[in-house]
Amino acid sequence: MNRTLMTALFVLFAASAADAANLVKTYSYFSIGGRTLDQIQAELSKRGPSVKSTGMRHPGATRMAFTSRIGYAEAPDSCRIVSAAVTVKTEVILPKWRPRGKVAPDVRLFWNTLAADIKRHEDRHVEIAKDYGRRLETALLETRKEPNCKVAAAKAREVTAQVLGQHDRAQVEFDRVEMINFESRIIRLMRYRIEQIEAGRIPG
Repeated sequence: MNRTLMTALFVLFAASAADAANLVKTYSYFSIGGRTLDQIQAELSKRGPSVKSTGMRHPGATRMAFTSRIGYAEAPDSCRIVSAAVTVKTEVILPKWRPRGKVAPDVRLFWNTLAADIKRHEDRHVEIAKDYGRRLETALLETRKEPNCKVAAAKAREVTAQVLGQHDRAQVEFDRVEMINFESRIIRLMRYRIEQIEAGRIPG
């Protein structure tokens, strides 16, 4: 059983248990240029990953694939799921800024703040996916005995569709909340970064 989803960060430019699902996480990067905020915006809009669900490019995205391996135990008059292992494969796509020439300190400050927030956002998408992978494992193992393995397999497909539907809605809700809070969050993070720079805790 495979399920794929791409989620993205929408910006204002224009739990880990011992029995958790297996996670395979990779990062890839796309390069952008620009020496001003407007140029950076244009570069992200031009070079960012394309998200099929919106038909648009975004400054960061996470591709996800869920794969389930299910074991069945068959008896003369019944069949039940005895093992379920879900692997969540994710690819986090992030921007890498490569400006040419001198860049104003305020532009560099904004970019460093934004880049950190994009990574945090996409990493949270991965955490949500892993959590629902664990939920899927639990839900599959909690299914009852069925008359035969054909019926049990059909039930597994039904449970998978239900849990992954919940996963999709959770990802959309996360994006919605992040979008609402984006501006205030970036301002707060920039102020915090300035404080850290002034205190000598991070380079300017």
